[in-house]
Amino acid sequence: MMMKEIDICSGQEIISRVVFGGGDCGDGLPACTLAEYLKPYPEVFTVIDANVAEKSPAASSVCAMLKERNIQLYAVEATEQSKNMETVLAICSWLMDCNAGRDALVLAIGGGITTDMAGFAASVYKRGVRFAYIPTTLLAQVDASVGGKTGVNFEQYKNMLGVIRQPEFTYVDIRLLGSLPYRDFLSGAAEMLKTFIIEDNGNYAGAVGMLKELHSSALQLCGNRDGALGQLTLSEVMMKAEAEWGMLSHLVAESIKVKAGVVSRDQFEGGERRKLNLGHTFAHAIETLARRQGDDLTHGEAVAVGIVMAARLAGLCPDIAPLHDCALAARLEADFMACGLPVKCPYDIPGMAEVMSKDKKAEGGKVHFVLPCAVGDVGIVDLSVAEACAMLNN
Repeated sequence: MMMKEIDICSGQEIISRVVFGGGDCGDGLPACTLAEYLKPYPEVFTVIDANVAEKSPAASSVCAMLKERNIQLYAVEATEQSKNMETVLAICSWLMDCNAGRDALVLAIGGGITTDMAGFAASVYKRGVRFAYIPTTLLAQVDASVGGKTGVNFEQYKNMLGVIRQPEFTYVDIRLLGSLPYRDFLSGAAEMLKTFIIEDNGNYAGAVGMLKELHSSALQLCGNRDGALGQLTLSEVMMKAEAEWGMLSHLVAESIKVKAGVVSRDQFEGGERRKLNLGHTFAHAIETLARRQGDDLTHGEAVAVGIVMAARLAGLCPDIAPLHDCALAARLEADFMACGLPVKCPYDIPGMAEVMSKDKKAEGGKVHFVLPCAVGDVGIVDLSVAEACAMLNN
């Protein structure tokens, strides 16, 4: 089976690659192809989300192939509560118990929480061993597994501890998404839309069109009860909508191309890569407040709200407003709502300000706010949290 690859480079050197396998959403991953890809690595140790193998036939196919090769698996609980240094240290202890050497490859199978923790553990174990990802959620495929950011939460703050270190490769197969709960799919869809707002290439409208169609079908399936969306799988919704898996695969690849290009030009977030934080300063504050209050909110839902807040701020900020499409915030709100994503912030601005003041990307009392001027055009403005919140609070 032929596979496409997207290279991530530093200058002329390829530092990581995204590998595309599979085609239509079938019963199993092309395990033989993945096995061929793992051949160069003498020692492979797998860290897997404990829930993935049970719920995903495609992931089960991967696990079966790994067991045939006598590759050991270590299951982790992939929740925001377990995304911490204790889990990272447990992974390191397991690697030590397995006598994993410096030539080991740590293969992470799961969503973004799993890839973040396994990548971080591999980055610090014996001062760094190689690692690779098989992302099993849309959020991980288009965002978490690409770009080299690893990390865990610390003292209720999102991804406060971590390093930037590139995986050997990321193996993306659209068939792994078939059993994904539809609400989790929407979480990844928010990140996909984010990349097209940063760099459109004609993909934003196509993505919104497909997501609107899917959400309409999802609501029909669950009797127009938003709370029941999480009980549907992506396969069920795709079948109801008579949607093409090939179109989704194309959008995933296009989203990854945008991120890979940005990372290749700015691996360590010295400038352009900051654009990938569109909506995230607000989103991370929203997620922190949600955890404190026990509210049910996914990362992508917080990102969707954060992007709309950034679009509002762009229209109020003197440095951006003259270049800003005044109808953008309203357009994004309408599009996101039609796609099934939230747009209203559930918390007040003063509460948001307290959390954002501890943003890990703040420098000299300023935060690099990424503000959209139009679809395909974003700017970066340095503002204090107080300045940004004062504009939004008026």
